[in-house]
Amino acid sequence: MRPRCPDSSPSPCLTAMKKNLLGCVMTACLGFALTGLARENGARPGATDNAAGHAQDDGARCQPADESPSPWQPLEPGLDLGVFPAPEPSGSSDSKIRVLRIDSLRFDLRLMMASAANDGDPMTARQWCLENGLVAAINASMYQEDHRTSVALMRTRAHTNNNHLTKDKAVLAFDGLDEKVPGVQIIDRTCQDFDALANRYGSLVQSIRMVSCQGKNVWSPQPMKWSAAAIGIDFQGRILFIFSRSPYTMHDLIDMLLELPIGLKNAQYAEGGPEAQLYVRSGDTELEFCGSYEANFIEDESSKCTAPVPNVVGIARR
Repeated sequence: MRPRCPDSSPSPCLTAMKKNLLGCVMTACLGFALTGLARENGARPGATDNAAGHAQDDGARCQPADESPSPWQPLEPGLDLGVFPAPEPSGSSDSKIRVLRIDSLRFDLRLMMASAANDGDPMTARQWCLENGLVAAINASMYQEDHRTSVALMRTRAHTNNNHLTKDKAVLAFDGLDEKVPGVQIIDRTCQDFDALANRYGSLVQSIRMVSCQGKNVWSPQPMKWSAAAIGIDFQGRILFIFSRSPYTMHDLIDMLLELPIGLKNAQYAEGGPEAQLYVRSGDTELEFCGSYEANFIEDESSKCTAPVPNVVGIARR
């Protein structure tokens, strides 16, 4: 946020500069400094690493920038957890949005599917991590009634869970097959050539688009609320595992995500209700989050982290 000057004249900073300069001359600069506009430190809108952003002096400034502590808790190099009070309180749970931020230069994404093994069973996100040596995991996408098959396209180099490309517009793509494409991205089929990109990635997970190419909320307003998990990418290409146990309409949740200082570029829906999960284990830190509330299904806080899910996206150290 750009610092404001206390003066409300047409050129308040310039006026403040003149007054301070005069004060320096009259009082031998005792206690005064020549001040000027502060400029933001080159960050894209919404892409700052803390709630206030960082301000850089251009000679001096009208008033000090807010030195609020960073909302990001470093877990290990390349892995940070942000816990953000939701801009709009929920009527259930703690009204906090949790975001695990992952540097793809230090961690690889892994798509884990129960259908990849003949005797594979759905597991909780925690179990998926413990069984496969993963640092963290989140739901990959919604699944069908067989509790194994994704509702849309899902595949790795070695296994195809669902080969059907649906009308959904977002596709998480990773395990790049050449260096000319980003290692990880969410392909938006409305503004990118999916057919040209699909064969350049080893892993694809299709789901519901949440943010457009222009950074707009594309989820239509509706009254139903639920806990939710989502996967996003920030403007620096970092992966975001997003989780809210507190129930919101998806339209309202996306609006809040775009307000938060997480630099959200785009995102796709992963899961909702009691099946939504996020797990991370790093050093002495082990955190497990699971959904509870889902309108017309479980409208209370009774759900625990016991719902097995067939497909997760996890991360492993490089």
